[in-house]
Amino acid sequence: MAVKIIKRLLSYVLVLFGLSILIFVLVRIMPGDTARIALGARAPEYAVEALREEMHLKDPYPVQYIYWLRDMLRGDFGDSIITKRPVLQDIKSYLPATMELVVLSSIILVVFGIVLGVVSTKYASKWQDGLIRVLSYFGIVAPAFLWAVLVMLLFAYLIPVLPVSGRISTGMTPPPSVTGMYIIDYLLSGDPAGAWDAFQHIVMPSVVLSFAGLSQGARITRSSMIDNIKKPYADAERAYGIPERKILFKYLLKPSMNSTITTMAMDIAGIFGSAYLVEQIFGYPGLSSYGLSAMMNKDVFAVSAVIMIEGVIIILFNLISDLIIRALDPRVRLAEQ
Repeated sequence: MAVKIIKRLLSYVLVLFGLSILIFVLVRIMPGDTARIALGARAPEYAVEALREEMHLKDPYPVQYIYWLRDMLRGDFGDSIITKRPVLQDIKSYLPATMELVVLSSIILVVFGIVLGVVSTKYASKWQDGLIRVLSYFGIVAPAFLWAVLVMLLFAYLIPVLPVSGRISTGMTPPPSVTGMYIIDYLLSGDPAGAWDAFQHIVMPSVVLSFAGLSQGARITRSSMIDNIKKPYADAERAYGIPERKILFKYLLKPSMNSTITTMAMDIAGIFGSAYLVEQIFGYPGLSSYGLSAMMNKDVFAVSAVIMIEGVIIILFNLISDLIIRALDPRVRLAEQ
């Protein structure tokens, strides 16, 4: 297992290396002078020229890439044009908010995706199955921003039970920062009311971000379980008088999870991409919202840092899904042996 993990990590390092080259190229071909954009239109020419020298912009591209990669590995992403602070400091401020959003979205995605898939299998070819499948198609086809608008109209205006935007209500003081995630930090500081308020603010964007992955997970879980339910071991379990519910959840679900876990891992990683618009719609100050503002303002330092970090996160989700599949399915372990 250790050898497999090492090989997989080496392949991921190569992927990150390729991603770094792609980011470097995109940053360099963006219209405008990087040094001039960083200092602003009113900066004197001598200051711009000094920054060009400091950033090695006059060197050949391979040399520029080496310096850029060295600074990136050191955690030096440069200073943001928007906030005038080090980009790494901005990321430390905004990343926990997005991670809190992604964690809750992932829980909703995994739990309801699997449960709906099992229910759809149990009532295969019945009206319950048809309803779940139709809703799944809507969840996959409709973009996240459309669900965001619909959910906001329903639960913020027609039935005003949830707040519209932000991480906490106006007038509330953020909790002492431990993890950067408000719900956890409020609980750690002994303020359940603050945690409940932060949870209410995150419910709508989390549900919206989970729709597509939840729907896809339900469809794939149903498809895999329908294939396995026809196999001889399932008939043998029924012949022994094992209840159908136990067969579905204990004996059929586990060997049917390989495709579901792989797909869900990619969907969870894809939440970071969907979060760009959703965070903007809900006024949620996360990393994706920060990255979108950086793109709109041609903040090359912030853009390269956000893309690189999200690439690392996606790779980590892939690795985790591989390990979970290996732990759940003995066929994978036997195939490796």
